[in-house]
Amino acid sequence: MDEELVDILDDSENVLRQEFKTEAHKHGWKHKTVIGYLKFGDDWSLVRQAADRQDAGQLVAPVGGHVKAGEAEIDALLREAEEEIGTRNITYKYVGSKVFHRSIIGRDENHLFAIYEIGTDDPIVLNEESVAIERFKPEELKKALDEHPENFGDAYYFVLESFYPDYLPAGYTKRWS
Repeated sequence: MDEELVDILDDSENVLRQEFKTEAHKHGWKHKTVIGYLKFGDDWSLVRQAADRQDAGQLVAPVGGHVKAGEAEIDALLREAEEEIGTRNITYKYVGSKVFHRSIIGRDENHLFAIYEIGTDDPIVLNEESVAIERFKPEELKKALDEHPENFGDAYYFVLESFYPDYLPAGYTKRWS
């Protein structure tokens, strides 16, 4: 899977060329990923990452992955939903896009996150990337973020800062620009 091709983007999100994902991470080249936050009404569901994943043991979006070279964003979202929660039968609402850049596990990740809220009535079947799914009412999520901030991955905080600032705990210090 690491040898898949991705579109390398310029600052205006135009495709410059196609490169292997490993090269994009090695050189910090911007490329697109889709992120799907699973909601049931106002409730949020997050998954706990497996030990061999970045953000190991932390709560993150249930659906997320690279958009392959030439692939439509929605096609990537549906493909990733099928891989990570066991269904393509989802509803989706686009939230927004923003660049998330960090160095982690020897990689220089420079992702243009395309954020979606997703829903489904199908049973959730997790793949090997996640060990559990946890569902939160909005007030429970705010409390968990306040009392146990270490339980949530950096990318999740970036998305909250960028798109859902009302969920951030009181006194939270912004980490991402």
